[in-house]
Amino acid sequence: MHLIEKVFEGLLWRSRYVVLFAVVASMAAAFAIFYMATVDVVYLVSHILHYSDPDLAAEARKALHDETITHVVEVVDGYLLATVMLIFGLGMYELFISDIDEAQHSKASSAILVVRSLDDLKQRLAKVIIMIMIVTIFELALKLKVGSALDLLYLAGAVALIGLALYLTHAADGHGGQPAGHDLKSH
Repeated sequence: MHLIEKVFEGLLWRSRYVVLFAVVASMAAAFAIFYMATVDVVYLVSHILHYSDPDLAAEARKALHDETITHVVEVVDGYLLATVMLIFGLGMYELFISDIDEAQHSKASSAILVVRSLDDLKQRLAKVIIMIMIVTIFELALKLKVGSALDLLYLAGAVALIGLALYLTHAADGHGGQPAGHDLKSH
């Protein structure tokens, strides 16, 4: 029975390698999104060259300006999403397969790519997702046509909630994962 248990536990332990599918797929998605966002930047730059055209009407220049700002926000959103996929892929690899020696021993390595626990990975992903949400709200705010005071109130509420999310994220970082005002030493 001891041999069967040993073989079975070996198979169970090696089953973690199934995570490699998620790692490879996440990295492929990250590269694809980085590529798409970069292509968008190339097209953005090629279109913006017409901005200085003296024959361009003021209304057309304003429309090009507004469209360019919206596209820049979309590109930032794309790069942030690609970063989420990159962090997720690298984090899953480090958690389930092996530490990435190159990252561990490199001074150029960003601390965001070194993942020590599932909670660590979730925390890092949450921060980037919050940034994506901020960029998305900003993009929507650029397109918002304020028709009433209620529309403006909704926008103000969204901005206040973003500020609260940033505050809570910062407070958690500065106080060992505890919300602001919670001191472990006082208990």
